[in-house]
Amino acid sequence: MKLYRSKAVILSIMVGLTMIGCQQSLGKDHIIASIPEASGISYCNNSDTLVVANDEGYFYEIGTNGTVMYKHNIGKYDLEGVVCEDNNFVFALESGGLVRVDREEHSQQYIHVEGLGKFGKKRGIEGITKMGDKYILSLQTLSKKDAKLFIVELNDNKARVVDEIYHKIEDSSGLEMKNGILYIVSDTKNSLYLYSMAEKRILSTLKLPKFNQEGIALDNNDNIYFADDKGYVRKYKIDELGIN
Repeated sequence: MKLYRSKAVILSIMVGLTMIGCQQSLGKDHIIASIPEASGISYCNNSDTLVVANDEGYFYEIGTNGTVMYKHNIGKYDLEGVVCEDNNFVFALESGGLVRVDREEHSQQYIHVEGLGKFGKKRGIEGITKMGDKYILSLQTLSKKDAKLFIVELNDNKARVVDEIYHKIEDSSGLEMKNGILYIVSDTKNSLYLYSMAEKRILSTLKLPKFNQEGIALDNNDNIYFADDKGYVRKYKIDELGIN
């Protein structure tokens, strides 16, 4: 009996080590870049590159293979998300403001967002994406009833909230808009939600590998990228995650 138990214990340990090794290999295979405290990511259509924001006021432009092209600091801002446009980067700050940066000259402008209100403790803006000519900001909260999106209109030097949508997704830490579907990552839940903006409902929920999801981006070649707050950029094919 003791011998049987010993063999069982050894087999259990070997299986456990094999599973850990596979998970580590899977994770390493999908890491394409090391970016300290990566907190937001966006795909740039006109250059086929990615822009990655971090919590210390830096942003990086990288290739889709992870090659870092350059990094730039815009000051003591807690950058939590970014949208890449043809001529500008638009960063969302945890405190609720926006910073617009010219892609060529790197000149920058802080923009206050009217109508956000006060967030309280352990809450703040954690994601940004663009829908048509408007922006969507996500309020990160661990309460389903308070979990919402802000629809923001940005004109020249002014921004204001024009609508709010309660989506009931806890800890929404990153956003991406693609073909009418809003992709929302939840760090706490290690989940990816596909949300219909037209129907105002969750279409599907997909489990993600365990890492610190802080941003999400999709390119034009069926690749999906995540900003990992532990200091990485991860890349998957969308079918690897079960996205149709």
